[in-house]
Amino acid sequence: MSEVFRELFTKIPHIIRTATLWDALEILLVAFLVFRLMKFIHNTSVERVLKGILILLALMPISEWLNLNVINFILRNTMQIGLVAILIMFQPELRRILESVGGTGLQQIFEREATDTDTRVMIREIVDACASMSWGRVGALIVFERKNSLDNIVTASTTVDARVSSELVKNIFFKNAPLHDGAMLIVGVRIRSAGCVLPLSENAELSKELGTRHRAGIGITEVSDAVSVMVSEETVVISVSVKGEIRRGLSPETLEKALITELSTHENDSEKSAADRIKRGIRGAIKKPLITRNASGKGDRQK
Repeated sequence: MSEVFRELFTKIPHIIRTATLWDALEILLVAFLVFRLMKFIHNTSVERVLKGILILLALMPISEWLNLNVINFILRNTMQIGLVAILIMFQPELRRILESVGGTGLQQIFEREATDTDTRVMIREIVDACASMSWGRVGALIVFERKNSLDNIVTASTTVDARVSSELVKNIFFKNAPLHDGAMLIVGVRIRSAGCVLPLSENAELSKELGTRHRAGIGITEVSDAVSVMVSEETVVISVSVKGEIRRGLSPETLEKALITELSTHENDSEKSAADRIKRGIRGAIKKPLITRNASGKGDRQK
């Protein structure tokens, strides 16, 4: 292995002298694809496995240099079967990556797309419902499908297929309603289904204060480009999750700005990262105090 690296370093000056413009473009294209792949698997189990593989690759030349023959033999044979093991272990994740690449199907091409006006009306209804549920200490989890289809991720759902309205959203998440504990899935400007079961986040760095609802809301954004909104019935805090990142303590006004930024067509055409867009939409929101009602009906400030 050390000889391979030594030979590679000796060839670098020759490669640089003979490189052409097409070679530079090819390198940039490969770098871009690797960057997009790393963003896709960020904060997922695949990322942690890749880190382990990189550590093993780094240990191979070190073990050879130190003449640790047994360890080097184990590492070399482990890497030989590693590719097959990864394909078996992460079949669902690999399928989702391929679905992301070919996410725009013929049906999506010929379907009528919702206008920005329709989207903003839908967002206004969602924001009104979330504000009302926060006041009433009603928990909720709302997921917005974007380019990636969630059909193979969302399970155990009940079809609704209705126009989004604040009253309907509040009725679905009413404490005694049968669909209260599941998630609501919104596609375009319509409620497709409710009572959905979502994959939980596997991010070990999440706060232990986050319950199942929040872990499900974050989990769906780790494996797709969906946007999720969570309302906590314990703390009445409104949160938004995009690309596995969560922002908590949003006011209704900030929630509306964040959803417009994420769901409006002209905003989604931007190549800026999801984290940058949502930060721009909710900047300064966490510092704002939330107003909650105590048992006497008076307002309390929650830090």
